[in-house]
Amino acid sequence: MSLTKSERRQRIKFRIRKIVSGTAAQPRLSVFRSNKEIYAQIIDDVNGVTLASASSREAGITKGTNIETAAAVGKLVAEKALKAGIETITFDRGGYLYHGRVKSLAEGAREAGLKF
Repeated sequence: MSLTKSERRQRIKFRIRKIVSGTAAQPRLSVFRSNKEIYAQIIDDVNGVTLASASSREAGITKGTNIETAAAVGKLVAEKALKAGIETITFDRGGYLYHGRVKSLAEGAREAGLKF
């Protein structure tokens, strides 16, 4: 029995989510990567609320390579989080490898001042 790519990612995602959870004090930075775009949101899982979000579809994001765009999204979500008073987060890679666009988004968020 071999799993499809999406089923495999879903299993990994559930395994990560058993451990990683966001609170009001330390919310979760969740990443979703589609073929064209990348999305990030900061979530308080206790109250079920999205505190800040950013994506590559927003007006302030300049189109470059996928990795440059992901870094810009990371910086934008970090700026929004800092405005909302959030400094420390837990990172949820969403079942993707910590590599390429996901890693670039995380490093962009770190550069902009988020701690994780």
